[in-house]
Amino acid sequence: MKKTISRRKFIGNAATLSAFLILPRHVLGGKGFIAPSDQINLGFIGAGRRALSLRDSFMPIEGVKIIASCDVYTSKLNSFCKNIGTSCVPYHNFTELLQQKSIDAVVIATPDHWHATMAVKAAEAGKDIYCEKPLSLTVVEGRKMADATAKHKRVFQTGSMQRSAPEFRQAVELIRNGHIGEVKTIKVSIGGPPVPYNLPAETVPTDLDWDLWLGPNEFVHYNHELNPVIGDPLWGRWRDFKGLGGGDITDWGAHMFDIVQWALDMDHSGPVEFIPPGNDVKHLTMKYANGVIMTHEDFGKPHGIQFNGTEGVIEIQRKKLVTTPDTLKDKTTFEKQVYHSDNHYKDFLKAMRDRSKPVSDIESGHRSASVGNLANIAYDLKVPLKWDPVKEKFLNNKAADKQLFRKMKKQWAV
Repeated sequence: MKKTISRRKFIGNAATLSAFLILPRHVLGGKGFIAPSDQINLGFIGAGRRALSLRDSFMPIEGVKIIASCDVYTSKLNSFCKNIGTSCVPYHNFTELLQQKSIDAVVIATPDHWHATMAVKAAEAGKDIYCEKPLSLTVVEGRKMADATAKHKRVFQTGSMQRSAPEFRQAVELIRNGHIGEVKTIKVSIGGPPVPYNLPAETVPTDLDWDLWLGPNEFVHYNHELNPVIGDPLWGRWRDFKGLGGGDITDWGAHMFDIVQWALDMDHSGPVEFIPPGNDVKHLTMKYANGVIMTHEDFGKPHGIQFNGTEGVIEIQRKKLVTTPDTLKDKTTFEKQVYHSDNHYKDFLKAMRDRSKPVSDIESGHRSASVGNLANIAYDLKVPLKWDPVKEKFLNNKAADKQLFRKMKKQWAV
């Protein structure tokens, strides 16, 4: 004889099962357990050399799955997806990827001239965003990205991963806690500004959509150095040319100016004056309202920063901290502490789950990129410029104001 279950008992059993299914993940699976409902699905926009590194940083993290990628260069797209498997759906156009509701966040690893358009559209599509540095090609584009992030309540991590490195955090906390006294001058040792595009024209590969690679930009002819094939040791040289990148001033500057901004507690502000060489100064000089003077100057250590205080000196490069007095480098406990992140990618995912700001949020990323963008304007115009970081406008210089934005094709304009 078949046993029957009453409707009341069935509902009770279902309720018990439902309660089990919605228990917190720490109850179900112990510490570190990630429930299926908490899995974060990522879509990659851009599949080049930097994207491969980011892919390999995100993939090992528990609770994350890369389910899509897009690139205008088919061979790069295929190479990217190859090591992920069938779960990675390839797309040619990033707008198709953004339409996929199963994607929670996008990782933007494209040339700088695309960042603003892609980030704004991603925010409008309800995606959280990890975007490579420098954040934007112009100051106005960066502000549009920040506004869209706020409007659509998105989590945004800038790829300024030095904020998740212990030596940079230690340097910042030494400075914030007054261990070198009052900071007077700062030297930032990076390369120079961009140059006009000067590479010879070459035949576009058959599997590269050059028009879509250019996107918001007016036409420039193809050269393989702008977009090297996978395996080429050359980094894409779009960074070097006006209209595509900001030279080393923004490429490495986005990292180094970012640490300066962090150390000075200027994540919502920036310098108020930019003086190019030849105007009574030897090096590009940037002045903050508090009197701190920062110069773009080679002090003998490439890709480094030198902080000079009234009671000591800090020189910082990746994985290398040098202090005067020497004993400062041994100090690791501080009264005043900054945001602690020891993994830039996990920090982004945690912020997504908590709906909080990550270590390198949109505003700090925008302000750090702005320092480089403004420095390039000073280099280009060769005149001293005064800047209002609140209104984000120059004081009485219309020629400089015009360089705060650029002409973009209507389809992709922000």
